[in-house]
Amino acid sequence: MNEGAPRHPAIILPLDASLEIRLESASRFVRLLQGGAAGPLPRALQLTAQRRGRLILLLHALDFRLGGAGPRDIAAALIDAEDAALPALEWKSSATRRKANRLIHDSIALMNGGYKRLLRGG
Repeated sequence: MNEGAPRHPAIILPLDASLEIRLESASRFVRLLQGGAAGPLPRALQLTAQRRGRLILLLHALDFRLGGAGPRDIAAALIDAEDAALPALEWKSSATRRKANRLIHDSIALMNGGYKRLLRGG
């Protein structure tokens, strides 16, 4: 037996709006500790393929942005390289530019605390 391990380990959960998902996650954790299979993720934490793809795109956009890339660079790498190469006047009114700016905005919001919604199943 591990001498540093508590004799009666405990899980402390706040009684808040996320209690149900916390209980499901704690149950999965206990099953793993007991050597069993965790089982499926709670439904609120399961991502659709579309949602997963969007989050991956946001992470890539954030990486580019934090590395100093601008909307054109992000558009070229993640959306449409041809549109990103449009002349300035056309670029300014392009859907690709708007999409790149949304990716930047949404990825920064995710970084600045928006990720917590994911943990609550939102």
